[in-house]
Amino acid sequence: QAPLVESGGGSVQAGGSLRLSCVGSGGIFTINTMGWYRQAPGKQRELVATMISGGTTNYADSVKGRFTISGDSAKNMVYLQMNTLKPEDTAVYYCNVAGIRGVDGNYASFRSWGQGTQVTISS
Repeated sequence: QAPLVESGGGSVQAGGSLRLSCVGSGGIFTINTMGWYRQAPGKQRELVATMISGGTTNYADSVKGRFTISGDSAKNMVYLQMNTLKPEDTAVYYCNVAGIRGVDGNYASFRSWGQGTQVTISS
């Protein structure tokens, strides 16, 4: 496990934008896969977007053309740019990162979830 901290959620009107961030702390990270998932009230957690090393991305049909996943490995950061937001995008958003984490010269693989950040879109 590696600690991931999310930020950037909030409340905006439909048509607005938000940028979610997810940072890995404590050590040196090599990110192999990154992803964003969301869970709306009463629904199962669903995939929003993923990116694997090399840059290949995958998006849920509902967000294609509106959301963009990106990462900055030097900063241990993962982002989700969300544009043209809709009320149905309202959910708690979670980042999920897998890779290698080095702490004090010791390296180990990890896969971790962020704590979640609330996104609320009003019509």
